[in-house]
Amino acid sequence: MSSAPEYNLEVVRAGRAPTGPATGTGTRALGNGRASQPAPSPRPPVWPGAPNPLGARFRVGPDGVAGTNFALWAGGAEAVELCLFDFGEEGVEVRCPLTELTHEVWHGFVPGVRPGQRYGFRVHGRWDPWTGARWNPAKLLLDPYARAVDGDFAALPPQVYGHVRDWPQQHVADTVRDERDSAPYVPKGVVVHDDDDWVDDRRPKTPWADSVIYELHVRGFTMRHPDIPPELRGTYAGLAHPAAIEHLVRLGVTAVELLPVHQFAHEDHLLRRGLRNYWGYNSIGYFAPHAGYAASGTAGQQVGEFKRMVQALHAAGIEVILDVVYNHTAEAGELGPTLSLRGVDNRGYYRLQADPRRYADYTGCGNTLHVVQPHVLRLITDSLRYWVNEMGVDGFRFDLAAALARSMHDVDMLSPFLAVIAQDPTLRRVKLIAEPWDVGSGGYQVGAFPPLWTEWNDRYRDAVRDFWRGALPDVRDLGYRLSGSSDLYAWGGRRPYASVNFVTAHDGYTLRDLVTYEQKHNSANGEGNRDGTNDNRSWNCGVEGETDDAGIAALRRRQLRNMVTTLLLSTGVPMLVAGDEMGRTQRGNNNAYCQDNGTSWVDWSLLDDPQWRALFDLTSRLLALRHAHPVLRRRAFFSGRPQGVDGLRDLAWFTVRGEEMTPADWYAPAATIGMYLSGTDIPGRDEQGRPVTDDSFLAVLHAGEDAVDVVLPGPPWAVAYEVVVDTSSEEQGDAEGARHEGGAVLTVPGRAVLLLRAER
Repeated sequence: MSSAPEYNLEVVRAGRAPTGPATGTGTRALGNGRASQPAPSPRPPVWPGAPNPLGARFRVGPDGVAGTNFALWAGGAEAVELCLFDFGEEGVEVRCPLTELTHEVWHGFVPGVRPGQRYGFRVHGRWDPWTGARWNPAKLLLDPYARAVDGDFAALPPQVYGHVRDWPQQHVADTVRDERDSAPYVPKGVVVHDDDDWVDDRRPKTPWADSVIYELHVRGFTMRHPDIPPELRGTYAGLAHPAAIEHLVRLGVTAVELLPVHQFAHEDHLLRRGLRNYWGYNSIGYFAPHAGYAASGTAGQQVGEFKRMVQALHAAGIEVILDVVYNHTAEAGELGPTLSLRGVDNRGYYRLQADPRRYADYTGCGNTLHVVQPHVLRLITDSLRYWVNEMGVDGFRFDLAAALARSMHDVDMLSPFLAVIAQDPTLRRVKLIAEPWDVGSGGYQVGAFPPLWTEWNDRYRDAVRDFWRGALPDVRDLGYRLSGSSDLYAWGGRRPYASVNFVTAHDGYTLRDLVTYEQKHNSANGEGNRDGTNDNRSWNCGVEGETDDAGIAALRRRQLRNMVTTLLLSTGVPMLVAGDEMGRTQRGNNNAYCQDNGTSWVDWSLLDDPQWRALFDLTSRLLALRHAHPVLRRRAFFSGRPQGVDGLRDLAWFTVRGEEMTPADWYAPAATIGMYLSGTDIPGRDEQGRPVTDDSFLAVLHAGEDAVDVVLPGPPWAVAYEVVVDTSSEEQGDAEGARHEGGAVLTVPGRAVLLLRAER
């Protein structure tokens, strides 16, 4: 059952100092055998209260008595204490036993506890790591349902660990209970007003097919913006500022996807190196907006500030999607801190191995939430509904979603998590995006998630990167990616917008770095440049890093234009990363998760450089073009069959000879492909039931180094073509509007995209 001798187990349970194995060191508890006791203070009465809802809910009872109901699920616990801080006397912790127990929920109503009150829990139970029991009342625990958090995990001293972190035998450190009080070192939950459900008639409700996602970091997007007041930079209020929203509107995106904003903690190994967790994929509070992003220093005010940010974005027609991390928590593995769930019920919340002392880790972060447990599933779905109904968000991107879809061990598309989402009347109507993989066996599930879900399509990313760096053996994969990835998503009634297309994301190179570096440069992370992927599929255009060579610099900017244009002409939902539209660089760092500094923050001065401003203008122009033409954002997959009265296929592929591609052409090495999108009889109807029609376009993508002569398809495809976009030109006005006859030979410069409108 355990790697420790059985006789040691019994001694630890009894609290005696044992004689150890052959070494004679033994296993014992550090401390005085009990949690430190608070100073005497008047204890408020605790009425029975109610087991639902969970968390802390302020209310005024029918008898006019105001107070807060506290409810905590703690299966297997022996006792639960509610701890109130500064209640009646500053600097004093008042402990109130919760004696009511209903269906494993400990609950009580405390009169006089109002919004702004700081609190936590202490949970009593057995200490037996060999069976997965890790209760330790010396550790103050954050309420899993806390709606606001006061303070930050700015340090992780030994006192915040449930086990003895400084025990000399590190291999058994997690089996020795630490009795030192953690309350002075951890943030506290804050009671907030229980507002009514979110009421906002201005939710954009953008259809999936019309969506353009912009992935940004609340702090990094605004930290260097010159038109945002310094006191608002890096905050929810900063993102709500008109200067920030103006940029999003001018660019033309329809949704922001915020990197994690749930309360998170910084890892100990980062803090010891003087770094912080910048991305935030280390959640510890699934209901609380991260306090570090609030402009107000008043406890609990971040809730209202977040709501005002959402309202400001909605008023501008922009949806808010949250990147959420329900697959693991900041408590890590058995050597991690005890901050919340581990101390509430370790066995109930986490997946454990056959040796229950160890954690099953499908996330690479030390632990995995046990989502098949009803109370864990309830925690997640209650959190999701809260963010929709009371905080106003429009959707979620689920980090490592395959870990959530695991039933017992294997990924299961009929898992409880996916089944509950599918039938929930609130959650099934919002945008759901899966990162369709985890790090466990069988975790790669691109294309496998059920209807209602869209997915990050990394096969799109890889194909586009490989094409523009000249590494694709043929164009078969590229053809699928450009046209909506029907090979992955044309099943179960799914649509092309099931594919979230992206070339870059927060994780990896920026777009500029993708054409500047072939080797990662992550030494600033303090991990010996071992962190971050080595599979970057990048091309530095001949020189590693920034260069003064004007020719290489011009080629790199052209490659950026090529990839942005490819992304925004592809069928599916495009995702841009904040700053890519203006040439943001991380100087080759492809894993900047701990760089809360200029490495990660958007550099707004780039817009003052005409070369980078031109990239922004092209991106904005392409987004406007996409918005204006439904043929570029189809709601149904292409059939490849003749459509309409003229009998043209809705999608046709051409060689440089102006001939439709044959099966042999798809398998032949090629650096050029022509994609014809017919605007005749686009599937679907408008709001009044009328057929949807549009212009037809020919896109020519040429990744070869040298110019190539391309024969433009003649009638019936087109009698002539008008150039709409030519990425070989820094200034788009130089090429726009040029007209060429159908059947004519057009010279396409090396490494360029041409978009031509067909005249029929």
